[in-house]
Amino acid sequence: MNKIFYRPIGIIHSPFEEPAGTPIQPASGKDIEGSVEVFSEFEEGLQDLSGFSHIILLYHLHLSGEATLKVKPFLDHELRGVFSTRAPSRPNAIGLSVVRLLAVEGRYLQVADLDIIDGTPLLDIKPFVPHFVRAEDIRTGWLESKTGKVHGAKDDGRFS
Repeated sequence: MNKIFYRPIGIIHSPFEEPAGTPIQPASGKDIEGSVEVFSEFEEGLQDLSGFSHIILLYHLHLSGEATLKVKPFLDHELRGVFSTRAPSRPNAIGLSVVRLLAVEGRYLQVADLDIIDGTPLLDIKPFVPHFVRAEDIRTGWLESKTGKVHGAKDDGRFS
């Protein structure tokens, strides 16, 4: 199989220096602010982004532990298949967060609702457009009874 290589386009800055204590999802990080530093060679790509209220950040989970196919995810204590979770220890350590875009200032983005560790390498930015997401008859599997617990939930260090 061919290898796939990505290079960071920037760095995410947040108040969280380590996984333990970091919000586990953007809903847990409500109103927590940080910034996204886009490397100067990619700054031109930020044109027209300021008109969006939310953006999708794709990033490398550089501090996640060894990938396993069964994990005990946050909000649960049973082993689950990693692909039925948003756990950070994955075969490809790619994270995804939908955050509020507060401002675009040159090559810096001010963002809120942050659940990302300081210094995380940024892979891509996409505008969040709810009309592009067909969300009818949504089922959330084993998380159905647990989603109400996400607000304020923090990383307990289990994937470090």
